[in-house]
Amino acid sequence: MTTRNRGKHPSDDKWFAPKWHPIFKEAVDDHSFLLTRGYAPTSALQLVGDKFQLNKRQRNAIMRISSSDQEIISRNKNVCSTSELKNQVIEIDGFNLLILLEGALSGALIFKGRDGTYRDISSVHGTYKKVQKTEHAIILIGNTLKSMGVKSVKWYFDKPVSNSGRLKTRLREISEMHQFNWEIELVYNPDKALAESKNIVVSSDGWVLDESEKWFNLAAYLID
Repeated sequence: MTTRNRGKHPSDDKWFAPKWHPIFKEAVDDHSFLLTRGYAPTSALQLVGDKFQLNKRQRNAIMRISSSDQEIISRNKNVCSTSELKNQVIEIDGFNLLILLEGALSGALIFKGRDGTYRDISSVHGTYKKVQKTEHAIILIGNTLKSMGVKSVKWYFDKPVSNSGRLKTRLREISEMHQFNWEIELVYNPDKALAESKNIVVSSDGWVLDESEKWFNLAAYLID
């Protein structure tokens, strides 16, 4: 796995400059209003994106920030506090959390959603590549959960993603080195496994949060 940085896109300073912020706020309000009224996310995003003449990357950010009122109520109802984590089993959406923290530690743009979660606008695209901040992020997650008294942690990674096996091996090595009580699994559908879990879930994926019985906003805790 090569080592690089997961920082900002070369055009991010231009497309997310302060002059855009009032436009983004209005676009998020409009998109969230349409979602609340039952519009399909794709159709709603096209309407809003066309109205404000947003490019693909800007539209992606609007999509990540927006949530319907119903989603916010549901997610707030099931979110756990730090005090509820003690002696609990935590199940983590591996790539979702790790890539977000790698980006945050590397200076990439991170967006706070209406539901309180943090999201980025990067993705794996079938291949995961280790970056300079990968191990920093992994150890930060481990030390934080250990300090909260978590009983054990189960990581899920997408099995079809290239290099997921090597990442699993490195997480296991780090867990042994730092005495983290971790289990790492490669599965074909982490979202489904997390949605069906009876334990506390860590993810910022909207569908996972809507389907989970309880979740903890670990990325926001770490970034804040």
